[in-house]
Order: sequence, then C-alpha cells, then structure tokens
Amino acid sequence: MNLDTLTLSEKRDLIKSKEIDASDLASACYRQIERLNPTLNAFITVLSPKEQEPLEKGHQLLQGIPVAVKDLYNTKGIRSTSGSKFFENYIPSEDATVVDKIKKAGAQIIGKTNTHEIALGVTNNNPHFGACRNPWDVTRTPGGSSGGSAVAVATGMAYAALGTDTGGSIRIPASLCGVVGLKPTYGRVSLHGILPLSWNLDHAGPITNTVEDAALMLHVISGYDSLDPASVKTLPGDFSSHMRDTIRDRKVAFATGSFVEEATDPEVLSAARKAADQLSDLGAIVSEVNVDFLREAALANSLMTQADGAAFHRERLQEHPEWFGADVRKRLETGAAFTSSEYALARNTQAKVRRQCDLLFEEYDVLILPTTPITAPVLEGEDAVERARQLTRLTAPFNLTGMPALSVPCGFSKAGLPIGLQIVSRTWNESGVLRIGYSYQMATDWHTKRPIL
Repeated sequence: MNLDTLTLSEKRDLIKSKEIDASDLASACYRQIERLNPTLNAFITVLSPKEQEPLEKGHQLLQGIPVAVKDLYNTKGIRSTSGSKFFENYIPSEDATVVDKIKKAGAQIIGKTNTHEIALGVTNNNPHFGACRNPWDVTRTPGGSSGGSAVAVATGMAYAALGTDTGGSIRIPASLCGVVGLKPTYGRVSLHGILPLSWNLDHAGPITNTVEDAALMLHVISGYDSLDPASVKTLPGDFSSHMRDTIRDRKVAFATGSFVEEATDPEVLSAARKAADQLSDLGAIVSEVNVDFLREAALANSLMTQADGAAFHRERLQEHPEWFGADVRKRLETGAAFTSSEYALARNTQAKVRRQCDLLFEEYDVLILPTTPITAPVLEGEDAVERARQLTRLTAPFNLTGMPALSVPCGFSKAGLPIGLQIVSRTWNESGVLRIGYSYQMATDWHTKRPIL
C-alpha cells in the first residue's frame, strides 16, 4: 500500500478500521526523515518515537497523522527556535493554540521545521540552522519562510504541516515545492503562541498534498480564540461539504495587466493561462481583469512587515544586532527607519486596496493568478532582500487585504520546477476558494507529481 497517495481522511480511516496502525504512518515518515533530512534540512528538531506524546483516545479528525510544525509555533516542552539565535534554547511551557488543536484532533507532531530567521524572508537560507533545500533541485530555494514545512510535506517526511504567512510564506514554498498551501482569512485561525512578525499581516495555515487535506486541516485549526486579539468570532467553518460541488457558472477573474505580466516568467504566465482554460472547460465563466491596483498593495505590505518586525524586535535589535543574519538585520533596520507618515500612508493604501478587492468580489467569485512570478531560484549567491521583493510580489497584496488565498500546483517549467496557481476570494470565503481549487486539482494530475530523491 502506497500511503503517500492517500488523503489524510483515507489514512485516518485505515487506522480506524485497524487495517494499519498509527505507528505505520509515523515509521514511514521517520524513514523519509532519516534518508532525506541530512540533505534537505527541512527540520530543526525531530521528535523521536520515544518523545511522542500518547495519542488522544478515540477516533479524531487527525487520528495518528504525523504533522510537522513550523518552528515559529510554541510547543510545550519542545525547543522552539523561530530560526533565531535569540531563541535557540527556548523551551515553551505551553502550546500555541493551533498546536493544541491538532493534538486534540489526534495528530502526532513529528518535528519542528526549518524557517527563514524570525520568518522575515522567503529563501529559507538560515544562517543559524542551515539552509533548507528544494527537493526538486537541491541547489535551489524551497521558498519561505515556511520552507521546511513545504519540503517535509512534498517528500513524505510529514503528511501535513503548519506554516505562517505574512507576505506569502505559506503560498510561496507551496508553489516552489509543488504542494498545496492555504492562507485563511485574517482572524480565522488563532495566532496565540506564534512568534509575531507583523501583528497586522500574520496568518497561520496548513501546507498539505491535496486541497481536501487543506480543508480538513483548516477545519481542525480554525475557530475563535479569546487569547488572540486578532481572532474573530464567526460561525464554525464547513470547508468540505460543498467542496465537490460543480463550479459551473462560477465567475472567475483571471488577473492581467502590467503588475502581473511585467515581472512574471513567460512559462509561469502560460501555466496560469492554461489553468484558466481548464476552469473554463469545467464550466466556470472566466474573464480577464486588470489588477494593476495591486501594485501599491505589495509595496505597502513590505513596508508594514518590516516596520512591525522592527517594533517587535526593537530591544533585540538594539542589544545584539550582530545576532541577526545580515539580510534580516538589514530589513529590520530599514523597518525601524520608516517614518510614522510613511506607515500611515501604507495603512491608507491597505484600506483602499481592501475596498477595491471587495468591489471585485461583488462581481466575481474568485480571482486567479500565479502564486510566484518565477520558479525556485538558486540558493547560493542570492540577494535575500531582493528575492523577498520578487517572490512576494503576487502574494503580499492578499495579506494586506486579509482575504483567503490558496496555492495549488499547476504545472512545471522546462527545467522541471513546480509552478503554483493562486486562488483568492472575499473574506471568509475559504469554501469558495477550496471548491475552485479542488475542481482544478481533480481535472489535472499536477498534485500527484513528487520529487525523486
């Protein structure tokens, strides 16, 4: 039996029917970790079988599923470094809310994944814990900052993972590694117990192999949390019941204009257009829509991310600037130098772009565009600050608006590197995003491709 081809629900049901044991899933992941992690460096900390907590009793939604957790999340009794020298020996006394939720759902935490230092970057070339590498080509970046989580899922070192996303840090590595990444609506998933980068832009969400797995993970981790000031009280999300409904007559906006096209590789644009044609063949009504208004959003997101990060790390930046990696220190110092007027203008841009997106989604059900403008760039010799500008270009606007965004595999470059399609909708419409993503996934086979190592 090839466990890698099964969804999380199918794996869980096999455990429930006693056709396999939870230890069989863990053993499969441990074999991959032993074989691949020395090269790919997806994990900062791996929990041995002896360190595993007893599973919750009963048959829970994630019963026995090995899940990797980005090392930005607090894990009780387990080192939580945030990829930083400042926290290299930090052992939390309690779990992040989302970690608590997946434990109660029966998941096994198999380890803590590598991240770009304090999540402020997208290459995952960590100076303190080593570079994480792309499984499709180990000379290239997996993307970040949740790169370790994406690599773990893409290679079967874990069957699902938790990431965070401030400017694209779930969707970018999902795109570059050929897996699924979901950034939920801002306020849908608790941020309590996760090291902040930007209080205004941070999102927590899942990285998985399939859209249905992302829906299941979101069901487990979402919900109001009084401990998180950003958490919003909403009705419990039902993300799977309508996922398999037809998308006939769904109105899809296909992003065009210089903002998308001028910096995007022709191979990536071609793959996105073919995906739009596929959705049209499935019955969706696809229209081209100019989204040049998003240009200001990407710039505002970058400013706010750096300024918020500088505010949170102000004491560390003053006392031990040399403890930060060069690229992260540069971005924090840039953030600290922004004026209050510049920040106020960025917040004004946020309000205006959010309204423009609201108006767009009054007419269309979803917007589709490439997740990243390029495929995975080389790791060595890169300018991490410039890569952040480049790779977050098409993802960062939707952190600014707080709208749900999903990345799904939609092809490969001639060099054999994955390409991602981004699907975005109005706030709280994760079910609509997942429906389009699922229909596209089931009409293609990109999600079944796995790196050979």
